[in-house]
Amino acid sequence: MTTRESISRRSLLAMAAAAPLASAAKKKIPVGLELYSVRTEMQKDLMGTVKAVAKLGYPGVEFYGPYYDWTIDYAKDVRKLLDDLGIVCYSTHNSAKSFTPDGYQKAIDLNAAIGSKYVVMASAGRVEGLDGWKKVADRLNFGAEMFKPAGIGAGYHNHQAEFKPLDGKRPLEVLADNTDKSVMLQLDVGTCLETENDPVAWINQHAGRIKSLHCKDWSKDKGYQVLLGEGAAPWKKIFEAAEKKGGVEYYLIEQEGYSLPPIETVDACLKAFKKIHG
Repeated sequence: MTTRESISRRSLLAMAAAAPLASAAKKKIPVGLELYSVRTEMQKDLMGTVKAVAKLGYPGVEFYGPYYDWTIDYAKDVRKLLDDLGIVCYSTHNSAKSFTPDGYQKAIDLNAAIGSKYVVMASAGRVEGLDGWKKVADRLNFGAEMFKPAGIGAGYHNHQAEFKPLDGKRPLEVLADNTDKSVMLQLDVGTCLETENDPVAWINQHAGRIKSLHCKDWSKDKGYQVLLGEGAAPWKKIFEAAEKKGGVEYYLIEQEGYSLPPIETVDACLKAFKKIHG
């Protein structure tokens, strides 16, 4: 082998080794919309609202509670709309009923029909003490086991209560410690901040389980009445932690209210996200 051939071969090997790294570096985490942000519009015209959201440039959505009352035929109509618009449903928000023997099959059927990959418990109902939260963990594990054959994952979405210590321990820690590692811990950034917890630290402590985040900002002066980027959230550090350690698969913008109309508000939040995240 000549010197030139040796150098050429080494160059090719180096390029081949670098290719997967370059591909990973270019991987773009999508940002969707939690449709609760436009709930008043959804109540009036679900199909029209989803069309408006897609027109803003959102590649995906998360449906919330009322979806569970749909018929399978209606869910198929929604899926057709999503397909026609070229967007997807990442996940759905659910009551604890979707994680019970009486409710899990309907959750599977509806989520499969609309193409959702995660059934997320967004309300555990009334929970008493840390033992009560261990029972919630049991429900999540049950759901994860039932959903798995359908290719659907289970998840939990925190609110303020889960970050407030009970007997020296945060309920969200109980859920993390007592659920299967496959159960997604969907982080609501705003409620984490409101309870004076550090979202970056939480993400780093639960590597691989923060598969989605609700990008909702918060400030001491205005609460949730701020656009993304106007509150206390250290977004760049959050994104870095989510992508390096959290295992994030998709982001979701959520807005609980603002002075602008809802569609204009989520449009402004998407533009802010792209500016901050890049």
